[in-house]
Amino acid sequence: MAQSPAHRLGQIIGDEIEAAIRNPLMAIAEEFGLYLDYKHARPARGGKRKVTWRDRHGNTHDLDYVLEEGRSEETLGYPRAFIETAWRRYTKHSRNKAQEIQGAITPLAETYQNYQPFLGVVLAGVFTEGSLVQFRSHKFNLAYCPYDTIIQAFASEGVDISSDEGTSEEGLQRKVDACDLLTPIQREWIAEAIWKLHADRFNSFFEALRLCLNRRVEHIFVLTLLGTSHRFNSIKDAVRFVSEYDQSAPASGFVRYELNVRYSNEDEVRGVFREKGRAIEFLRSFEN
Repeated sequence: MAQSPAHRLGQIIGDEIEAAIRNPLMAIAEEFGLYLDYKHARPARGGKRKVTWRDRHGNTHDLDYVLEEGRSEETLGYPRAFIETAWRRYTKHSRNKAQEIQGAITPLAETYQNYQPFLGVVLAGVFTEGSLVQFRSHKFNLAYCPYDTIIQAFASEGVDISSDEGTSEEGLQRKVDACDLLTPIQREWIAEAIWKLHADRFNSFFEALRLCLNRRVEHIFVLTLLGTSHRFNSIKDAVRFVSEYDQSAPASGFVRYELNVRYSNEDEVRGVFREKGRAIEFLRSFEN
């Protein structure tokens, strides 16, 4: 089935948003000795172009960028950052896109929670305040590039990508054709223009990324719980037990390890384990 010009135009704009942050991300990857994965044929993925990660339930999620440690073109590392980009022209589609991105990254963040990866989203176009709040409430770092300045970036190379619901299919196709005539160097200049027009927003976004990548483990708290578990069928009975419990009595019987790893940027990772081997494995995962 032929691709609609509206969809194709959105694809072209989305590619430029994605390209606008690639070189800065590559610079950060070099600065921190990390590997930047993006859409390209990578041997570690069997030569596939898509950046695909699998969550703990076996579900796969496609991403735009992943910063990895302990990595190479041939081997996958562990994630230090998951970053997505998105373009939307109308607010009626923005909440769905926000949920789509959150649905892809959140399961991966939970799967790799021991690494506490940076969660980043670069949005462009028209997004509701509700969709932006949704991201921030789930601890996503956000850079938002408004519709008008994206139009301005393309206009810097003589291309008008503005449209509304009244724009005809023929009009949209003319805009697609104009974009297709852009040379590779012009596409690079548009990406640079997007960066420069939103420099303050991108600088804040990348400052948050650097802060995350610079963090160090500051404290590890290990709590060993001993004692006998007591089960009650009512709150009243539980309250009575706690009220009458003798805290000075000697404890007996190991229950579990409760571990809390705190980073210099105030991130925390918690683990609860019954088995000593699993507790040690959890702690050693932070040695990387």
